[in-house]
Amino acid sequence: MNTKKVIFSLCLAVPALLPAAQPGGEDVFAKKYIRSVMNRAAEWQLAHPKHEACTWENGAFYAGLYAAWETTRSRRIYRSLLDIGRGVGWQPCSRWYHADDIAVCQTWIDLYRREKRPEMIRPTVDTLNRFVSLPYPLKDEVRLIRWWWCDALFMAPPVLVKAGVTSGNMEYLRKSDEYFRECYDLLYNREEHLFARDVRYVIRNDSSDVRESNGQRVFWSRGNGWVMGGLARLLRELPADWPERPFYEGLFREMAARIVSIQQADGLWRTSLLDPGAYPGGEVSGSGFFCYALAWGINSGLLDRATFLPAVRRAWTGLNGCVNAEGRVGWVQPVGQDPRLNFSGDSWEVYGTGAFLLAGSEVIKLK
Repeated sequence: MNTKKVIFSLCLAVPALLPAAQPGGEDVFAKKYIRSVMNRAAEWQLAHPKHEACTWENGAFYAGLYAAWETTRSRRIYRSLLDIGRGVGWQPCSRWYHADDIAVCQTWIDLYRREKRPEMIRPTVDTLNRFVSLPYPLKDEVRLIRWWWCDALFMAPPVLVKAGVTSGNMEYLRKSDEYFRECYDLLYNREEHLFARDVRYVIRNDSSDVRESNGQRVFWSRGNGWVMGGLARLLRELPADWPERPFYEGLFREMAARIVSIQQADGLWRTSLLDPGAYPGGEVSGSGFFCYALAWGINSGLLDRATFLPAVRRAWTGLNGCVNAEGRVGWVQPVGQDPRLNFSGDSWEVYGTGAFLLAGSEVIKLK
């Protein structure tokens, strides 16, 4: 028996064209509701900490938490972010060369821009200076590309671009371009307009190929959500006249069109994007990042409103069906590196909450 089929429907099934209301009758697009649910989700997650403070998981959560503060102006959220940053001395994690370990620096830079205290950005600048000037550590004497897994495109490029724009050091932006292109050339599938999670899932038409049960290539929802969310955060910062900006905008539009074409009827995306039948329920972390990126694309003028707004409406409605009364964001696949059927309504992770908060911060801006 195919165990992938033995799974019950995830979240609330939301018919695509019905009004977006919660069971209690609340309109999930009302600004008051959005602020309320974002505060509720943020408060719940702050009360249930997980992982070391400087990890990539929390890097995604803090990005959403800062966006929630921008949206709600909650003093509690802002104080919490300051307390977290002070608690780790505004440091990234230990590996200066690893994208995951600098993801938190996105938020340290955002806070520095408001507070203007040099100690808040100095560890980030010191780490990035090492990153752009020192040789990348070799593995078995083989040169590795810097960002060899697609998740890295959320973790690192926004940090480099934010730091470059903030400090005026454009070398950070040039290095980000160089390493982003390495990852793109290795992992982006130009037929499917999606990223393989890493080189294991790149199809070579030989015995090493890994495919889903329906024969399709393996494209992980959260992996591509990391890329779309990272592109939105990068493009928010990148100067309008930056030479590589057209490349990023073109990639964003291309991926957005593909992502919308594989959205499911409940508004969410499945853990494996091209084998939805084997993963019949929605997964919230990937879906949250897609909702965020698409809504940001509309708000920034990069995506056509008439084409993409219906997809955002379905996505935000579906996501809200996965938040319980306490504010816990459920149906989040645990830490991993590929599609799995290992989560339920009780499965939560800090990056799932981060993705939900980022989505809300852009949905509330839609006209």
